[in-house]
Amino acid sequence: MKILVTGFTPFGGETINPSWEAVRALDDSIAGADIIKCEIPTEFEASIDALKAAIDAHQPNAILCVGQFGGSPSIQVERVAINLRDARIPDNAGFQPHDQPVVGSAPDAFFSTIPTRQITDRLRAAGIPAALSYSAGTYVCNNLLYAALYESSQAEKGNSARCGFIHVPYLPDQAAAVSNAPSMSLELMVQALTIAVGTIAECR
Repeated sequence: MKILVTGFTPFGGETINPSWEAVRALDDSIAGADIIKCEIPTEFEASIDALKAAIDAHQPNAILCVGQFGGSPSIQVERVAINLRDARIPDNAGFQPHDQPVVGSAPDAFFSTIPTRQITDRLRAAGIPAALSYSAGTYVCNNLLYAALYESSQAEKGNSARCGFIHVPYLPDQAAAVSNAPSMSLELMVQALTIAVGTIAECR
């Protein structure tokens, strides 16, 4: 089994993105699955291109995308992606769409196809703050999750990858620059993603 796990480049003036730092620290094999790690540009269009290229190159059985949710006190396991781009700030290419679809003439939303509740329950059981989330926002994170689920929906029956998304909080160094912002250690993020990936690997 192959699981593609993605993290994002820094954005919004940051010099680090905890999503990629945690992803690249994962073991190369988890619960018997080969882990393919890919850094994704924080850009609406280029993120989808990078995802498609990784899917074509590796043909994963499952895809877990990871992004930064600054200000969150916990791991957020996303359940829904909506077909909407509405950016509060420009992406790294300077693109700031408003009221645009991710994919034209496509469904309004897709539900994540990884075991979101089971992942959340296992994270909490391990003492890791975690919550189910019903909105991945309207920025590049939601854009990527929607694209992953859309691509999976277009695959031939039996060849579609299960897809999901997890948001991680700031790292402590990032939070120190933002008054009263919650954070999480890199070690705990890596543990959380390892549990999530392991749970996905079990659901073959």
